[in-house]
Order: sequence, then C-alpha cells, then structure tokens
Amino acid sequence: MNTSQHHLADTVEVFDTTLRDGLQVEGVSATVDDKLRIAEQLDHLGVHFIEGGWPGANPKDIEFFARAATELRLGTSTLVAFGSTRRPKGKVDDDVTLRNLLDADTSAVCIVAKSWDYHVLEALQTTLDEGEAMIADSVEFLTGHGRRVMVDMEHFFDGYKHNPEFSLRALEAAVVKGASHVVLCDTNGGSLPHEVEQIVADVYRHVGADVTIGIHCHDDTGCAVANSMAAVRAGARHVQGTLNGLGERTGNCNLTTVIPNLQLKLGLQCLPDGRLDRLTAVSNHVAEVLNRPLNPQAPYVGASAFAHKAGLHVSAIKRAKDAYEHVDPALVGNGTRFVVSEMAGRATIEVKASELGLTMDGPAVNQVIDDLKRLEHEGYHFEAADASLELLMRRAAGWEQPWFRLESMRVITDELPNGDFTTEATVKVWVGDERHVRTAEGNGPVNAIDTALRAALGEALPVLARIHLTDFKVRILDGATATGAITRVLLDATNGERTWTTIGVSSNIIEASWRALEESLVYGLLHSGA
Repeated sequence: MNTSQHHLADTVEVFDTTLRDGLQVEGVSATVDDKLRIAEQLDHLGVHFIEGGWPGANPKDIEFFARAATELRLGTSTLVAFGSTRRPKGKVDDDVTLRNLLDADTSAVCIVAKSWDYHVLEALQTTLDEGEAMIADSVEFLTGHGRRVMVDMEHFFDGYKHNPEFSLRALEAAVVKGASHVVLCDTNGGSLPHEVEQIVADVYRHVGADVTIGIHCHDDTGCAVANSMAAVRAGARHVQGTLNGLGERTGNCNLTTVIPNLQLKLGLQCLPDGRLDRLTAVSNHVAEVLNRPLNPQAPYVGASAFAHKAGLHVSAIKRAKDAYEHVDPALVGNGTRFVVSEMAGRATIEVKASELGLTMDGPAVNQVIDDLKRLEHEGYHFEAADASLELLMRRAAGWEQPWFRLESMRVITDELPNGDFTTEATVKVWVGDERHVRTAEGNGPVNAIDTALRAALGEALPVLARIHLTDFKVRILDGATATGAITRVLLDATNGERTWTTIGVSSNIIEASWRALEESLVYGLLHSGA
C-alpha cells in the first residue's frame, strides 16, 4: 500500500538523536567534548536536526548547550533541545522544564507528549482532557517565545491501537497551537511495518499538509528501519534515528541504513548534494569517539558490507562489478573488498594482486593458494589481517623486505619483592651490514620488544616514529590443551594516514606476538615512505 505517491519526489528530513536517545545504550558514555565532536560530524554529514540532549536534566547537558552556543559552528544542521510538556495541573509560566528549553537558546525544540490514554490515566494519574491541555499549553508557550516546536508523540502506535480517538486529539492539540512537526513514536518498538504504514496513512488523512509528520522507531522487533520506511511511504517526511542504531534496549532506527535506503532506493533527498558519500567515514568516526566498535556487517557502512570471499562471486565481479553489489559502494563512501582465505580461487588471488599493484605469474598464484591453505589450517585468519596477507603475497611474488633482519630476540620477566613484574627485551638486528643490539623495559613482553626494536632501528629508520600500535588481541584456539594451546595474536597499528592489522600464530605467545609485531612494522615501513 502506498497512499501518497506524490511524496516520493520530496525531501525527507533527517533528525539525529544520537546525543540523547543514542547515549542511553548500555556501556556507552560521552563527555561534553565527545558530544561536541559528534555534533560536528553530524553537521558535516548534513542531517537537518541534531538533538543535543535535555537541558537542565543533568550537568553534562547543561554544559553542552552552554558550550554549543559559542563552540559549535553548524553550517547545515539545526541544534534542537529536548524536553517534555508541562506537568499535570501545572502552569507553563513556572514550569522548570519549559524554562530550561528556552534557556538552551536553540531555535528549535522537541517536547515529548503522552499520546496513549493508558499512560495519561495510569502514569500521570490525570484526565484525558488534562493530558490534551498539557500538550496545547506547552506548544503555545514555546511557539509564543519564537521557537519551532516538534512534538514527539510517545507510545503513539500502542495508543492508536487502543484508543485512536484520544491519540488523534493529542495530535490535534499540538497542530492547532502551531507545532511544526508531530512525530509518531513507536516507543516500545513492538509495531510491524504493515501496522505503521496503515496508522501513518490514517494520520496523514487526518492532518494532511497542516503539519510535518515524523516517525521515531525503536528496534525491538528488528523492524525500526523498515517501520520508518513504511511511515515515509504513507506520508511521513521527517525520520528520527541514531548513527549506527545506538539506543537503549535494542537501539533506535539506524540512520546509516535508512538514509541510503530512502535516498538510493526510493529517490528521496535526505542529505544535501554531495554528502551521502561521507556516511561511512562519519559512521566510523562516531563509533571511534564513543569507543563502540561498528558492526562489520552493518549495511552500507560496515567493513564487510561490500566484501567478497567466495571464489564464484569474485570471478563474476572481475567481469561485471555490479554482479554481486546492490549499489556502488562509493555512493556511501565505502569500497569493494576482496577477502582472501583458504576458500580463495585463482580469480580471488588475481583480483587481490591487481588491487595491490602486484604482478604475479601462475606459480606465484599457486604458491599463495598453497600458503593460505597451510597457514589457515595452522590457525591464521587472513580475513582479519589484510596487512599480513599483502606481505604474504609480496613474498610469493619474490619480494623481500629490505630494512632489517633479526639475529635473535630474548624476553625476561622478573617478579620483584613487592610483587610487581618487570619485563625486559633484548633484540639483535642487522640493518644492512650494521649490527644493532638494544635492551629495553616495557609493561609487558610486546611493549618491551617493540621498544627495544625501535631503539635498535630508530636511527636508521626514523619513519618508525610515525608508526604506532593501537590494539593487541589474543585468542586461544585450542583450549583443550591448556597452557600448550595455539595462540593467535592480532595487532592493530596506524601511521596517521592508514590503519592495518597483522597476525601471528604459535603455541608460544611470545613468538606469536613477535610475528605480528614484525609484520606490523614491515608493513608500516612499506607504506610510510621508508
């Protein structure tokens, strides 16, 4: 069903609530500096509205709005302060929440209102007439002070299913007093797309062009994106959500999915021209700021969204790039990635070699395939370590790293009388015809080896100062053999321009760590102009 085809030529406004609703997810906390950085990224992306938080609710949000007034230079987006309607039987003039909204000094505000009769009667312990008056009075007060007012109709879909007459009265109270938007909220996240489409269509018939209809969905049934799209099909022209689907319980509508769906699939303008290709970078940036890793399989923006592993797919993509990709990844700032594993066929290796600019003959390709099968059987996992894969392929093509060669490496760990541990590493390496021996201490074996190796190589290879290790992961592959188990080490590094991952596998955790570290530095030297 599509009751409003004429909307398919229109713009759909994007309202981002990452800084409020999104931060209610478990395990995520953001400083005021973090919130300001995220707001800058959202403006860079080009969303219409950025909901900054609930002024007055906590010291952090008070500070955010105070600093945003002078520190946040928005070029595209409008900052929005969030609050609620006046209290039951209260007066707007002395309502603390409404006063805080005005003090936040944003041109637009969003207030949450009860639109389910059950909540008005049971949660607020007041009458339906008073519930309606709370909305009308609050909207009138805020518009009277020059604010653009959006009203989040909390629990709208549950309320409409139970008592549509009151839910529509609540809407009318906002519209009559000058609200610019009424946002229909699936607060419990329990509605399904066919229900949302039908109910939004009913609302559209009721209020029509008098107000912008918005949609705010939670993902408790896994349908937040689908529900938001269903609402747009039925006449909504304002979609609320969060970057990367953050939010309490199962999260909110994921803007990194719904924006490209609406813009690329339905032809609806969601972002200014030239901004959609910033989506992947902004998604990753926000994930980094909040220390909340992005799901690699996230649609459009995930690292695996356009990754191809099966040999059959790669053979087809080699001939026709769009054979297994529903959109051009560049449209959302992502890219095609060919993942190489023991499943790889010749086509996969050849495409990867071409991607790296390597010339590989038949025997070299066969060597890579044989090496992959052997090493992955031992516990290597090259899908997660692109840098190690590149070095393996270069070696198969006859390349040898020219910078250094290890003579020996030793690690000693001592327990001190006070119970502390110290770790010392000594490395002996050759740089050309010169032998370098260095000893260094560290807060663990990997840190000590890294410090000693850098000390040995630093004078000859100053570019190493730009290469930094950023993460170190250890996984036990065969727990049944206890302390004799196979250990896999993954090491992440960066030179400030690119990031990479290397891998080492051994029954000796020091050896596995060394393999990953050595490859990480070699890869860094290769791509840092050494």
